[in-house]
Amino acid sequence: MDDAEQSNIRSAITRVLPDLPASILDMLVETLQSLGVETTDDFDFIQEADLLSTLRPVQARRLVAAWKQTTQTNQSHSQSVLSSPSSSTCSSFSLSPSPTHWITADWVDSFQIPWTKCPEDLIQCLERGKRPSPRLRREMIRIVVSEMVSACASPSKKASTEVAKKMVAKYPQSLQDVIAGDVVGAGYHSLVKQLQARIENVKRSSAPRIMKRKRGSDECDTDEITAEQRAAVQDTYGCIKWDMKFMPVSETPESQQEKKDKLKVLSEQTNFSPDEVETLMKCTYYSQRKEINKGTDLQSLMEEWPFLFQEIGMTVHFQELTGVSLKETFLTNVEKKGKRLLDFMRTICADKSKRVLQAVTKLEILRGQLEGCSEDVKDMVLLLLAYFNEKEENLLHYVEETCLAKEVQVESLPVTPCIIVYGTSCYASRQFMLSVDGKVVNDHIPTFISAMCLMFGAYYCLNIHYPVDLGSTLEFLQRCFFMINPEKGTKVETKKNKKQLSVNPRVLTLIADLSNHDWRGTC
Repeated sequence: MDDAEQSNIRSAITRVLPDLPASILDMLVETLQSLGVETTDDFDFIQEADLLSTLRPVQARRLVAAWKQTTQTNQSHSQSVLSSPSSSTCSSFSLSPSPTHWITADWVDSFQIPWTKCPEDLIQCLERGKRPSPRLRREMIRIVVSEMVSACASPSKKASTEVAKKMVAKYPQSLQDVIAGDVVGAGYHSLVKQLQARIENVKRSSAPRIMKRKRGSDECDTDEITAEQRAAVQDTYGCIKWDMKFMPVSETPESQQEKKDKLKVLSEQTNFSPDEVETLMKCTYYSQRKEINKGTDLQSLMEEWPFLFQEIGMTVHFQELTGVSLKETFLTNVEKKGKRLLDFMRTICADKSKRVLQAVTKLEILRGQLEGCSEDVKDMVLLLLAYFNEKEENLLHYVEETCLAKEVQVESLPVTPCIIVYGTSCYASRQFMLSVDGKVVNDHIPTFISAMCLMFGAYYCLNIHYPVDLGSTLEFLQRCFFMINPEKGTKVETKKNKKQLSVNPRVLTLIADLSNHDWRGTC
C-alpha cells in the first residue's frame, strides 16, 4: 500500500469517526492492511467482526455501514465519477449539471450537486480548501435548493441531509462544521439547517398555509420521536455504556458490596490513596449505574456512593459512561479554542450585540488584572450565557463568603446542577460548591474549572436533562469543549410533541460564525 492509498484509507476512517484517537487510528490502519486492504475499494469486503479487535462494536458498525453506503453511492454515480474533475477528498460527485426533473421516488440517490452552476469565485474557494464567505455560501445554497426543488417539489429533511453529506464529502475543508480543526457533530448540520431554511422560504411563496400544517407524511422529520421514547433518549444521549446488562465476570454481588463498603470507609479518610479509589470506582461502575438508572433518590446516592460526587469519583464514572476524560478533555479544548472564542466574543459579537458588549465591559471590570486559564474559563462561560441570552442564575448561585453548606438557602437553588459561588463574583471566589436537585452535594471544590466539570458531569452521570433556559450554552460546551457529539437526539428537556433538531440551531449558528472568524482561509 503506497502513501497515497494509506492517506485515502485514513481519511475514509476519520470522516466516519472524526474523534478517533491517533493511536487507535494507526492500529486500525494496520489491522486493515493485515486483512489485505490495499485501496478504499476493498472496504466492500470488510465485516464488522474484522474490526472488533481495534474498535468498540458501535464504532465498527458505524464504519462498516458508512462504507457500504459509500459503495452503493459510488455505484449509482459511476458514470458521473468518470466525468467529474478530480477531487482528493471524495470522487463520488460530479461537477456536471444535474437533470432538471426526476421521476423516481429515490431521486436523492441520483441527485448531482450542480457545481457548474455555481459562481467561479465560489468554485475557486472550494477547490483551494478555503471557507467561502457568507455571501458565497448563501448563493451556493440558493443554487443547490433550486436544483433540489426541480427534482422534488417538497424535499424532506432526510433529503436535505443526504445532499449536505454529498456537499461536505466533496469539499470538507470548506464546508464542514469545525472549530479549531475539530469536527462538530456529523460535520454537516449547519448545511442541513441552511438548506431546510431555504426550502421553507421557497415553499412559503407557493404553498397554501393549510398544506404546510399537514403532518404524518412519509417524508416527515426522521428525528421526531414519541414523547415516551424521548426521556430515555435524553438519558442515554452521548453515552456508550449507559446500562450494563451483565455484571463483570470477575465480580459477584458480594464482591461489589465489599468494594462499595470499602469506598465508604475511604471517603471518611483524608489520606486515602487516589489510585485505590479510582480502581474501586471503576470496578463498581456496574452497581453505580444500576442504582442510578433505577431512580435511587439523591440522598441515598450521596450516602451509598460518596465519591460519585467528588472529582476523583465522577471522573471515573464519566469516563466509563461516555468514553470521555472529563477534565482532561475540557482543559485540552480550552487551551485549543478558548482564546479564539473569547476573541470572537469580544470583537465580532460585541460589535453586533449590545447585550454581549455590556457583558464584555462588566467582565473586564470584575476580572481586573487577573490572568490564567481559570479566569479565561469564567469569561468564556459568562459570555456564552450572554450570547445565547440565557440566565446566569440558572448556572451560578452566589452566597456570602462565610456561608456554610448547611446555611445555603436551598429553596432558591435550581433543581438542575448549579455552581455555588462564595462572594459576589466568581473571579474573587477561592472555593465553590455544587448543588443538584436543591441539595449541596459537594461543599469543597477548589477551582472554577473543577466546579464546571463536576456541574457538567452531573448531567450525564445522574441522568439529568439540560434545562431549556441553559440548553444552548450547555450544548455548545458539550460539543466544542467536552467533545460529545451524538448525531441524533438531544439532552434538552422538551415539551410534548415538540420537534427536536439534531443540533441546536443557535449552537450551529455560533459554530458556523466561529469557523469563518479568522480560523480558516476565506475568499
